[in-house]
Parts: sequence; C-alpha cells; structure tokens
Amino acid sequence: MSTSSLGDDVMREDWFGESLAIVVIGASGDLAKKKTYPSLFNLFLDDLLPQNTVIYGYARSAISHEDFRKKIHPYLIKGADEVTMSLADVFLEKCFYENGTGYGDFEAYDVMKSSIDSHFTGPYNKLFYFAIPPNVFAASTSAVHKVYYDPADETSFLRIIVEKPFGRDLESCKTLGKTLAQYFSEKHLFRIDHYLGKEMVQNLLVMRFGNIWFEDLFNRDRVANIILTFKEPFGTDGRGGYFDKFGIIRDIIQNHLVQVLCLLVMEPPTKVEGEGAGDHIRDAKVAALKSILPPTLDDCVLGQYDGYLDDPTISNKESNTPTFAAVMLKINNPRWAGVPIILKAGKALNERKAEMRIQFKDAPAGTFLFDTDTPPPRNELVIRLQPKEAIYMKTNVKAPGFATHPIQTELEVNYDSRFKNFSSREANPDAYTRLILDVLRNKQAAFVRDDELIASWKIFTPLLHKIEEGDSKPIIYQPGGRGPKEADEFIKEKCDFKRNEDYVYHGPTKGIAKRNSHKDLSKL
Repeated sequence: MSTSSLGDDVMREDWFGESLAIVVIGASGDLAKKKTYPSLFNLFLDDLLPQNTVIYGYARSAISHEDFRKKIHPYLIKGADEVTMSLADVFLEKCFYENGTGYGDFEAYDVMKSSIDSHFTGPYNKLFYFAIPPNVFAASTSAVHKVYYDPADETSFLRIIVEKPFGRDLESCKTLGKTLAQYFSEKHLFRIDHYLGKEMVQNLLVMRFGNIWFEDLFNRDRVANIILTFKEPFGTDGRGGYFDKFGIIRDIIQNHLVQVLCLLVMEPPTKVEGEGAGDHIRDAKVAALKSILPPTLDDCVLGQYDGYLDDPTISNKESNTPTFAAVMLKINNPRWAGVPIILKAGKALNERKAEMRIQFKDAPAGTFLFDTDTPPPRNELVIRLQPKEAIYMKTNVKAPGFATHPIQTELEVNYDSRFKNFSSREANPDAYTRLILDVLRNKQAAFVRDDELIASWKIFTPLLHKIEEGDSKPIIYQPGGRGPKEADEFIKEKCDFKRNEDYVYHGPTKGIAKRNSHKDLSKL
C-alpha cells in the first residue's frame, strides 16, 4: 500500500479527526532520541498524525522545552534534505517537556496533565510510550493510571507502548505482567518488538497464506530443516555491563527470533486482516509456542567471542554469558513433527545479517536420475530481513552447454530493484514508525500478548537457568568469523543441514552458481 492510499484509509478513521496527546516516558534516553522521536517525526512528515497533536516528553532531567528540542533536533535531521530540515522546526513546535523527581512522581504527572489539557478544549486520545527500563514500569504505570485513566471515559482512548525486555525468565515475566495488569487490561497494552515491524516479517502473512504453493510445501514431508539467523559484526562496544545481565539468548533469540519463528510456522489464523485479526494471529502464535518443548544443553552450542571480558563495563571477569548461541527446537504438531529448527544469533561475527532459511528435502531418486554420486543440491527458500530485503529460492537448473548436470541458481525478488522507491521512507517505513501507527489505529497483531510471553519464557527459562548455574562454559571464538566451528558441525550432524559448497550468492540481480567455483561459506 502506498503512503497516499494508506493516508486515505487513516483519514477515514475516527481517531485521525480527534485530538491526540503523545507522552514519551524516559524522553531523555537514547531510545527516545534515536527511535521514538524520529519515528513520530516520520509520521508527521507523512501526514499520519492528527492535526491537533501535542507530544510531551517526561524524564528526571530538569531542562526547558527549548533545551529539550535542541537535544532531539539532530536526531530528526540526520541525513535529511532541506525541506525535511525545515519541517523539523514545525514538528518541534508540537514537542514539550516536563520533569519530575522520579517515574512515579504523581505530582509531576499531574502538572504535565494540566499542561497537556491547556492545548485542548475537549476530550483527547492519549498514547504513552514507555522508553524506560522494566524496573520503573510499576511506578510509571501506577502514575499514568492514577492521573490519566478515567474508566468512565468512552469518547477517547488511552494506550501504552511497552518496550522489552519483558522480564528475564518465566517468574520475572509473570511478575511484570501482574504489575501491568493491576492497572490496565490487554486492550490498553502494546508490547513492542521492533522485529515485528520489519517489512519482510510483516510480509510472512501474505507469503504464507496468499500463495497456494507455499502451503503445499510447508510441512514435515517437504522441509528438511529451518534456520533463523541473526549476525552482528561488532561486539558489546562498551555496553557489556548491560549485555552481561542478559546474554544473546535473552537479547535476541527468546524475543526477536522466536517472534519471527511463530509467524513462519504457525497454523493459518482465522483472519490476517480486519476485525479480530490481532487476536486470531496471536492465538495461532501461542498454539505454535505451546508445541515446543524446552531445549537442553545438548540441544545448543554456546560461544563467547575472544575479548568480550575485556570490556571495562563487565564486572564479572569469569562470566560465562554467551555472545553466540545456536539452539535447536522441535515443534511437536502434525505439520512440523521431527523437523529440526535452529535459532542462531551472535555478536562479533563476519557480517550483519538477519534471515530465515528453509531447506527442503532431497529430490527423490536424484542420484539415479542424474547418474551422480550425490543428489542435486537441496532447494532453499531464503527470506532476508536485513540488509537489502530479498526473497530467493535456490533452484537447480541445467548447467549451460553440453553437460546435463544440475547447478544451483536463484529465483529471486530483490525489493530494491523490484519495487520503485523501496528504499524511501514512504515505501519502506522503519519498524518503529510502522508500529506506532499500528497502535494509533488499534491494530494489535504485531504486538506481543501476555500469554505469548509466558509460553516463550517456558521454553527458554530452564536452559537459561542451567547456563547461569555454570553447567556449561561457552566456546571461545575469534571475532570476525562465523562463530564457533562446533556450531556448523552441530547443525550439519544433528539437523541434517546440507550445504552446497559449490554455490556462491553474489547479491541482488547478480546471483549465479558455478560448478567447482571458489568456496565462500560465509555467504551460505
């Protein structure tokens, strides 16, 4: 959908003609400055905010409206053209700031409410963005409920965006959930995981349920294994003290990759768009999660890059926190029984990449038909989330010339080349922009429900506790590579993954496979 057609739909929705107050709690933090305010600015640029909108920031720092605007201004105009830079000043006129002694300072919230009220002559909708750590959720939620919530108000909405982490294990997740539920119901809460706002993740629903061939291939009879990968080429970079409390499983696998996995493997929901779609989709995700048994230490390979403990912010110099993990899961339902699924994530690796890779089974009788020692290379459907969004199917074709043996190439859709202006803000909004608009439109499908969190933590909490008890030491790996070599061996031996070492992917519109070409395993 183009921005103009989306704008037409939005303009017909009731909330767009009403007044709106957005309150960013934790407005002085990095998340608010780097993500929240730029995303709100994007919505402003695309005329996707009501005309009568004000945006208030709240934090503990005592600064003026003008000083606050100066602080966020550079993040709005980064890489912007002259027109956008001039509009930044117009946007900032809508931005204000209040401070308090803490995040549960009722008096400060009341002062801010009076200031917000002065901008409107009647009822207004309220959107709160919690850009704060979980340890102050309780205080903030209590203050918002006491000062802003009116259960008798049926003319306006109050919604809260909550940032991860949503706990660090099953018990802390339940505690956090009870804290939020004490004040607000699920209809008010939008737990944001920005991976659910990425273009290729949102594309999964259309790909899976809008193509008959996909449904016919996507089951245990056709699929050999599934691998979801997240790779970063840098380490903790001075954030080791924070990261060491969580590790790669909590930071990436238990939330981002599990959310993507749910959409990839779940059964068809009753609806994917329209009334009730949000709950239908999340019901299907929960059903998939409940079919997964908790992995053990034997089901994973853990690594830590050499030099991780040199980070001066890490106090425990004997920490066994993994910076790399490859975890095997199995879904115990009729569609997926017996199919190994790998969730793999790591820091200080050889590239930046996030992708889904579905490897299909060997072509039947391939060795006999082609009179070879090995069957033709396996087909693979690869969905690349970042960088350079793309979908390609590794497919066998006849080698050019007199020979008849199969070689592998791609059937490919590269979004940059296929869709006009795909790299523009309008055609491919960033995840936070997309998700904030979904909250305003009351579309909950791309947000995490409380029972999803419980089901996900039930899967990973036993493994995380075993790691923390010291039952497994991570394998040390060198930065800039693929991670521990044991991970590749594990995936090959336990998950029946077959790598075509003669295949080289050369990127968008240049894909080609050459028989006996140089090996470039980092691209596979």
